[in-house]
Amino acid sequence: MEKVPSNNISTTWIENLALDEINMEESGVINFNDHLNPLRLLEESSIELMESLKELFEIYTTKFNEFRGSKDNSSSIKMFKISNTVNDFMLYRNTLKLVVARRSEDVISIGFLSNTGGTFAARMNFEEGSSRKIHEIKAHVGPFNNIVWKFKGESINLDALVKHYLTEFIKHSSR
Repeated sequence: MEKVPSNNISTTWIENLALDEINMEESGVINFNDHLNPLRLLEESSIELMESLKELFEIYTTKFNEFRGSKDNSSSIKMFKISNTVNDFMLYRNTLKLVVARRSEDVISIGFLSNTGGTFAARMNFEEGSSRKIHEIKAHVGPFNNIVWKFKGESINLDALVKHYLTEFIKHSSR
């Protein structure tokens, strides 16, 4: 009986492994240690994480805009790609921006940028108010090059992260 991967399993790594072998056969250049390079793995993981975040933000903002049903374009949330970056993006509404950016291969920053008040972070349930410091999601490389993304030392849940930041963005950008 053939086992089919579930939706939670990524097969990108095996596709890349096959492509690397084909390239090796065609070019004659052998790279035995690439899979041990944490910087390469972190780069791939951060790009994948950003794509997942972007996809979730896009799904939820589209639903919000549909449920809001307003014909007034200023109340809609808009998503923009940030130019000259691999996959950074921002949400925009009523002069407020929520910026999600890869600061390095192991750090993703998330914060608000206001036309009037500079930068600030989302409020957290364990903090009083918001801080001026932008939040950072950091990668931790574990055994077998397992990469886990964490916020303040705790593993993140993408859906919970997106819901939290999008709720904060909507509350702060409402008129």
